[in-house]
Amino acid sequence: MSGHHHHHGHSHSHSHGTENISTAFWLNLSFTIIEIIGGVFTNSVAILSDALHDLGDSLSLGLAWYFQKKSNQGRDKTYTYGYKRFSLVGALVNSIVLVIGSVFMLTEAIPRLMNPESSNAQGMIILAIFGVIVNGAAVFKLKKGTSLNERAVMLHLMEDVLGWVAVLIGAVLMYFFKWEIIDPLLSVGITGYVLYNVYGNLKGVFRVILQGAPENFDIDDIKPKLKTIEGVLNIHDVHVWSIDGEFNVMTVHAVVKENTNRAVLKKAIRHELQHMDVEHVTIEMEYENEDCGMENCCES
Repeated sequence: MSGHHHHHGHSHSHSHGTENISTAFWLNLSFTIIEIIGGVFTNSVAILSDALHDLGDSLSLGLAWYFQKKSNQGRDKTYTYGYKRFSLVGALVNSIVLVIGSVFMLTEAIPRLMNPESSNAQGMIILAIFGVIVNGAAVFKLKKGTSLNERAVMLHLMEDVLGWVAVLIGAVLMYFFKWEIIDPLLSVGITGYVLYNVYGNLKGVFRVILQGAPENFDIDDIKPKLKTIEGVLNIHDVHVWSIDGEFNVMTVHAVVKENTNRAVLKKAIRHELQHMDVEHVTIEMEYENEDCGMENCCES
């Protein structure tokens, strides 16, 4: 019963992820077009560079949407665990685009520190308020998401919200005090903050790609917990990894007493591991005096 509930929850979150990303994609694309027109109208390099950045965002969001949809497909002959890991490709591409976009923002902002330019501050204020509302709505939609892909997309949009807040503050200061240098200063600060977040997200993506144990998962907890099950004498050759950062997989060898009912024991082990968020487990069983060639495998 608990197993059924578990799988239901995951399929629900994945289909929800697709819906969240598609909403964010359409919001972003429509707004990018408005932004390009607004950037030309206000003669603001900051807004035009942000428009280019948003265009990159829209492409990444489109990719993320495609990969999230793809990741909902079931298993087949080629991908025997299904397509869940495809969402990681979206998260990876997104993060790379975000790094390139950030570098571009810095190359735009740093020269402006040396030679500040004047622009139509009033037009910038109107556009910035609109930008905060549109991107804020998309962030709010994605904040409920759980996948690495949705997190990468949310970081994109979070950067846009912060970018627009910066444009808004900068435009207000430019309007009242003619302090043009504030705009590129804020831009540099925000880009640094976003790059820091991207680093954290990429670390998570690479941990999954390199088949690291899932985060918040202590492999040392497994052996003592499983050894408390009646009939289990020892546990070895434990391997645990994640398909997409959410769906965890494990293989384990259990040394059991000779007269044990294996089917009952497997069920008990599966049940225990389900509480530890392991969705898919392969269990191999051996008797006490049996020699297992895998006991010290993968050790240097």
